Amino acid sequence: MRFKPGLTAKITKHIVSNKIKGNRRFALVLMLEPTFMCNLACEGCGRIREYKEGLNRMMSVDECMKAVDECGAQIVSICGGEPLVYPHIEELIDRLTKKGKYIYLCTNGLLFRDKMPRLKPSGNLMVNFHIDGLEKTHDAITGLKGAYNKVIEAIKAAKKKGYFVCTNTTIYKQTDINELRQLFKTLDDLKVDGFLISPAYGYVHVGDAFFFKKKELAEYFRKLEPEFKKYNFLGSPLYIEFVQGKRDIDCAPWSTPTRNPFGWRSPCYQLADRHFATYKEMIEKTDWKKYGPKSSNPRCAECAVHCGFEPASVLEGKSFRDIMKLIGWQFT
Repeated sequence: MRFKPGLTAKITKHIVSNKIKGNRRFALVLMLEPTFMCNLACEGCGRIREYKEGLNRMMSVDECMKAVDECGAQIVSICGGEPLVYPHIEELIDRLTKKGKYIYLCTNGLLFRDKMPRLKPSGNLMVNFHIDGLEKTHDAITGLKGAYNKVIEAIKAAKKKGYFVCTNTTIYKQTDINELRQLFKTLDDLKVDGFLISPAYGYVHVGDAFFFKKKELAEYFRKLEPEFKKYNFLGSPLYIEFVQGKRDIDCAPWSTPTRNPFGWRSPCYQLADRHFATYKEMIEKTDWKKYGPKSSNPRCAECAVHCGFEPASVLEGKSFRDIMKLIGWQFT
């Protein structure tokens, strides 16, 4: 089974409940950034550049928990920044677990082995290690020699301790496809529970030399079809077909709202045109027609990032064939 039965049941119940209530926009995953601080300065990262004037700001645990209650998401992705830099990370995870939320702890792995004794493995905690290539590539992207070996050792330690372990790999225009295949084999040999993969977003703060256009992206992802069949990818088959250019999917940025020390980021994880004080304000006051692939917004034209399109692939109305495809994918 691709996801834990409890997680699948909770998300299904959450979707059905909101549909019955007639809620058009509701949160599936809260992207929670308690801090922007990080112990790396990766080439493709927009956060440390966007919020360079507020890197020292952080949320209290109570503010984090209030954000969870506001949006009602059943999954909390703790990101940033590097969440293991956040001084209250153990308390935050403990309180989220007691609340019954499922947690993706998104980390570069550098601090994980030091923090591990205070992070109890549980059925609700999934540790998501970011790794963008084999040793030379990953070290170059992170700007830290030895970063690759540290994350590999962290993965080994996490698996030995009994954590659910997944990895997240960002695909850039320069990403060598054969190296990517070798990376997946290496991670599979380490018994990683699942892979997440997403094209990088072209942040204006970073420049556009690293990022695919959609046509280029589709060609690249089609070449990975054997890997999608061979390994346990956590992205839905409908999303994979989307990035391969085989189907159209609208974006659902409201389904993965971002809360950080500046407030509720609008409209999405990639774009910050405004920050709102409450989740309700963000939902009601964002002009959603101005964003997404169906809009004329040039910043959305080439975006295919999983946090906007992955949930849309699950939420949009589907044919019976698509529903059966999703069911079959979950149980393989």
